[in-house]
Amino acid sequence: MTQNQWPSFWPDVPDEDRAGIRDILAELLGRGTLLGDGGSGRDLFLLARDHYREHIADYLAPLGLELVVDDDFSLLQARPQPETCHLLAQFTKDETLLLLVMWRAWDDHRTNEISSAVVLTVDDLWTRFRNTFEKIDPPEKTHLDSLLARLKRHRLIRTRRPDGAENLGETLIEILPSLPRVIPFDDLEACLERASLYEPTESSEDTEEAPQNSEN
Repeated sequence: MTQNQWPSFWPDVPDEDRAGIRDILAELLGRGTLLGDGGSGRDLFLLARDHYREHIADYLAPLGLELVVDDDFSLLQARPQPETCHLLAQFTKDETLLLLVMWRAWDDHRTNEISSAVVLTVDDLWTRFRNTFEKIDPPEKTHLDSLLARLKRHRLIRTRRPDGAENLGETLIEILPSLPRVIPFDDLEACLERASLYEPTESSEDTEEAPQNSEN
């Protein structure tokens, strides 16, 4: 690869750091988040935080992405700027609905609980979906599993099956602090306002039923 294909700061990066920088950028651009709470991710997090924060921020800026360095949760995140980068457009409607439900779960937990981890079961998520979207059927459990897998690949959640668990509903979902930044709201009211946009209106329901009424 020729030199002019690298960012302008590349000549200043020592050879021993270059592979790490490439891995960091690959995680941020491919998944949106780098988790630095263990393993090789910890070394990459510290490399970016302590030595290359400004370099990476400058690299992401033209893409409409802001670099977030979260010391409390040891993560890096490429957060989309609403005016210039629409990350939500990359998610399907079903995935966006789940993100909204999980954002509310995160907000409820932060308001009422001391524990830093936000964890719920798939069954809890199912119930929360029903309570949030009264006129929209939750995704089938098999489909839900694939939706969670995609959110997991984007480092928005972690999942694990407790010992002895026999069904999907018992699976534990940890909502990571990267998730509320993907759809940043100032408060719960703003989240609920967004969620209401997905609810079917009475006029749309009437339109859907009209053919049946005309046949009677």
